[in-house]
Amino acid sequence: MSSQTAEAASSPPAPSPAFILSNLLVCSFLWGSALLFVKLSGNLNPFVLAAMRGLIGAASLAAWFLAQGKTILPQRHELRVWAFLGTFNGWLPNVLVAYALTQIDTAPAAMIQASSPLIVTIVSHLLFAEERLSPQRLLGVLVGFVGMGILIGPAALPDSGISPLGIAAMVLVACSYGAANVYVRTVRNVDPARMALGQQIGSGTAATLLALLIAGPVAFAPVPSHLAPLLALGVMSTALPILLFMYLIRRTGPTRASMVSYLGPVWTILLAVLFLNESVGLRELFGGAVVLSGVALVSFTGRLRRAA
Repeated sequence: MSSQTAEAASSPPAPSPAFILSNLLVCSFLWGSALLFVKLSGNLNPFVLAAMRGLIGAASLAAWFLAQGKTILPQRHELRVWAFLGTFNGWLPNVLVAYALTQIDTAPAAMIQASSPLIVTIVSHLLFAEERLSPQRLLGVLVGFVGMGILIGPAALPDSGISPLGIAAMVLVACSYGAANVYVRTVRNVDPARMALGQQIGSGTAATLLALLIAGPVAFAPVPSHLAPLLALGVMSTALPILLFMYLIRRTGPTRASMVSYLGPVWTILLAVLFLNESVGLRELFGGAVVLSGVALVSFTGRLRRAA
């Protein structure tokens, strides 16, 4: 038996459409709820909110590791990965999101953040042979962004009601998440669960130091009165989805995994309607259907690559 045949025989089977869709739906719902919990956490300093989100997420994942008898200390080869993900998938976008939501509403923020798959798709197309854009997948990306345009629309981005700084912050969030998603694809010697753990440890540690340096200890005083939404943000909207997402990237590649960003705004709008008294009309419903169509085209066309 040749080495290539042995490798193919020992590698996991290609992920099924049901696996991809179920993971996309779960991850997108959990992450889609993050903006809701950020809003419900009040006007905390952005660095404080990012610190609490990272620390709670890290504590949750650390408890899960310790319950299995596994170490939570980093290995030497993991330090660079933890630092990179802790920054570009951790404290940096968390701070930017917290700031942006003091300037703009949750729905347009989620729409802008959902542009990250474009960055992931283009960079992945250039870097990874198995991520080359077929005509069908390119069509899916374009359809997804048409849906995004419908969702955003003039009503979601009124000239008088949105801050240019808020928009810029969310664009940077999309770029930061895109860079992290592509980087994860290049990591070969770190377990996805440990990447998730390291990301939250790096994020929480860095954000806490920055919060103490920039805002001082007094900025943490309002935290106890907002503990419930902060716990939900750290556990349900941070620790759990990032753990699932790391495995999703490894199994399906960054382009398909990044489609979670398309689905997130749909959940965000639904949650905003239910809990923040925001309204949703036919435009949002139609735009959401178009987005889902784009996700299906990108995720389920062409050959699903096998896990490395």
